[in-house]
Amino acid sequence: MRKIKLEAQFQLISAIRDFFTKQGFTDVMTPPMVKNPGMETHLHPFLVGHAKTSQFSSWYLNTSPEFHMKELLSLGFENIFTLGYSFRDEPDAPNHRSQFLMLEWYRTKAHYTKIMKDCEELFQHSLHFLQEKNIDVDKGLINVPMTKVTVQELFLDFLNVDILNFLETKDLKELIEKNFKDVPLPVKGEILSWDDYYFLLFLNKIEPHLAHYPLLLIDEFPHHLAALSTLKLEDPRVCERFEIYSRGIELCNCFNELRDLTIQKKRFLDQALEKETLYGYRLPAPTVLYDALERGLPMSSGIAMGVERLLKVLTGTQNPFWN
Repeated sequence: MRKIKLEAQFQLISAIRDFFTKQGFTDVMTPPMVKNPGMETHLHPFLVGHAKTSQFSSWYLNTSPEFHMKELLSLGFENIFTLGYSFRDEPDAPNHRSQFLMLEWYRTKAHYTKIMKDCEELFQHSLHFLQEKNIDVDKGLINVPMTKVTVQELFLDFLNVDILNFLETKDLKELIEKNFKDVPLPVKGEILSWDDYYFLLFLNKIEPHLAHYPLLLIDEFPHHLAALSTLKLEDPRVCERFEIYSRGIELCNCFNELRDLTIQKKRFLDQALEKETLYGYRLPAPTVLYDALERGLPMSSGIAMGVERLLKVLTGTQNPFWN
């Protein structure tokens, strides 16, 4: 059984590389040990230690290759992809391990809507590639079109709530307290951010419905969740970011890439302060990212995708991880 699972994983990796090299992408590498592993508040990195002295260094295992991929873009590389391990200090779960395979790719001179098409084509290419290698796949996904919705549409459909009318923390908290009493709120006195209230509502009231969709693309997240993405010019209440789910499993996260150094520094400082308040530690400044933005990042879009999660979806493998 283990050999069958590993064969499927290795063939999926071959399918991914085949897909991107045929489109002229450059297969690149990024370092696993970095000075800043990522900026998002609730992502926790592993700090690298010295076995001989039991002392910790100033290096972290990366939570994503993103910053170094953007360094390559700023140096003149165009369409690039990388496939390797990333590391996040989170408990093991059916769809997550602390060490996992990450696929990231970036397109220059391309809006993030182009990445949406990449995803659809990659899924179908991988399904057919695996079939040709005699790997069992979920035939229910073959030639299935992607359902596309916005976050606003999801909340309206399932909760009859226009989430874009609740962009203040106080308003969202009051909405949950009044209309969604079954959503577990923290003990009195604990301070939560807008993001926290949003995810309490999303995870408890929206995400259970996503299991019914073979392929679902969720677009236009509220601006609080912009991270490293641009805001939509026509409606700055939302950002140009999408995620894809398959039968309730989140597969990937895409940004239309932010190129403004001043805005990015402010976002990092806001998230650094929140991380320190919530978790008691602060990461160093992401100088690799800042240098890339100062050097000049071309118009680009990029995406991160969990390879083991993709394997689980495409083949039905219950535990697609090595361990």
